[in-house]
Amino acid sequence: MQYKGYLAAVEYDESVELFHGRVINAGDYPIATVEAADVEGLKREFRISIDDYLALCAEKGLKPEKPYSGKVSVDLGPAVHRRAVLMSMEDGVSLNDWIKRAVEEKMSRKSAKQPQGKAAMC
Repeated sequence: MQYKGYLAAVEYDESVELFHGRVINAGDYPIATVEAADVEGLKREFRISIDDYLALCAEKGLKPEKPYSGKVSVDLGPAVHRRAVLMSMEDGVSLNDWIKRAVEEKMSRKSAKQPQGKAAMC
């Protein structure tokens, strides 16, 4: 599900016959979790939950957690940029894919060593 840029992962819990949804693209802290007996109800509750979250942030004068777009601009410097391009060409992938893979590999090694921090909710 998607609403105002926020994406939700949805699961069905057969033991209680409910759908559960949670925002997955706005940090580690779950800014919205919802449940309902049917898909239409889940969509409605998701929209209400996001609207309530944004209204609460506005009321408190706080900046809401923004959905992650997946796009990042990085200044590598000319020498690192050149080396990265050459290495990506050696691997037969685009520079974007090469950098993405490098970041994912680094994150995998780090996550195995230390717990992740929690983002603050507005």
